[in-house]
Amino acid sequence: MSNKFLPPLICGFGGAVLATVPILKSFGCCLIIPAAAVFSLMLYKKVTNDSSKISGGRAFQFGILTGFFAAIFVTIIDILITYITKSNDLIATLPQSEIMMREMNLGPIMDESLKLLKEMAKEISTTGFSFLYTIAISISNLITHSIFGMLGGFLGMAILNRRNTTE
Repeated sequence: MSNKFLPPLICGFGGAVLATVPILKSFGCCLIIPAAAVFSLMLYKKVTNDSSKISGGRAFQFGILTGFFAAIFVTIIDILITYITKSNDLIATLPQSEIMMREMNLGPIMDESLKLLKEMAKEISTTGFSFLYTIAISISNLITHSIFGMLGGFLGMAILNRRNTTE
C-alpha cells in the first residue's frame, strides 16, 4: 500500500473507534472525523518530510479518504456491536421517534416508515442483524463522514499552510 493511503487509513480507523464510544458518538461526524482528516495530513507531512504547502487537491483527497475509511470502520464496528448486543440506537429511540412522527401527522408515508423502522428493530432484537439497517447506516455514514472528512482536509490545509508561512 502506498504511503499516500496509509495516513488516511490509520486516522480513519482511529476516528472510527472514537466515534463509536457512546459519549463521543454525538461528536463523531462534526468534530472527530474532521480532526482525523487534519491528523491525516499532519501524519503524511511527517512521514514524507514534505515542507511544501498542501494543495487543495491533496487536502480534498486526504479528507475524502479519511472520511471514507472512517465510514467503513464505523459501520463495521456498529454492525458488530449491534449483532453482539442485539440492540442499538434505533431500538432505543424508536418509541420517541414514533411519537414525534405521529405528532407531525405525515399520513401514509409515516405509516410505511414506521412499519419499516419497526421491522428493522424486530430483526435486530431477534437476530442482531437487519439488512435494511445495514444498508441505511452504510449510506448515511459514507455521505456524512466523507463530507466532514473533506471539510477537515481543507481545515488541515489552512492550519498546516499557515504554520509553514510563520516558521
